[in-house]
Amino acid sequence: MPNAPVDLVKADLHRPEHAAALLAVLDAYAADPMGVGRRLAPEARGRLIPALRAMPGAFQVLAFAGGQPVGAAVCFTGFSTFRARPLTNLHDLAVLPAWRGRGVGRRLLIEVETLARARGHCKVTLEVREDNAVALGLYRRLGFGSGEGACEGGVRAVQYLFLEKRLSD
Repeated sequence: MPNAPVDLVKADLHRPEHAAALLAVLDAYAADPMGVGRRLAPEARGRLIPALRAMPGAFQVLAFAGGQPVGAAVCFTGFSTFRARPLTNLHDLAVLPAWRGRGVGRRLLIEVETLARARGHCKVTLEVREDNAVALGLYRRLGFGSGEGACEGGVRAVQYLFLEKRLSD
């Protein structure tokens, strides 16, 4: 499988194989040190697919190689008040460890951008751990928040921090 071609598909979470693929990739991502360092809790696994199906504007892209899931992008529709237009928030980008460094993450990001443009969204936002140098490098190479170069209207991209206040698990 390591040399199998990678195919991308917009997920349909009503298809059991897509739901299972997304759960498998996100579970592996959660267990990764760049995730939370432990697998998804059984309660979260049970709620995740129905909750994503019910979330207006949510979409996912799956990467498969040899029929096996190797990566996923989970996105939500947000809104830019300054532009008065919808935006895409890339909430999770996950590639299984054996497939990292093979262009899977890059292809997922490009597909997310393509889908966002097709929806008329004004931008794609994401969050990344500041100690995740590999992901930061990929995002910057693809034009995310580096502050270098001009964006629409000649306005430079700005780097933002993502903060959280946990209310419950």
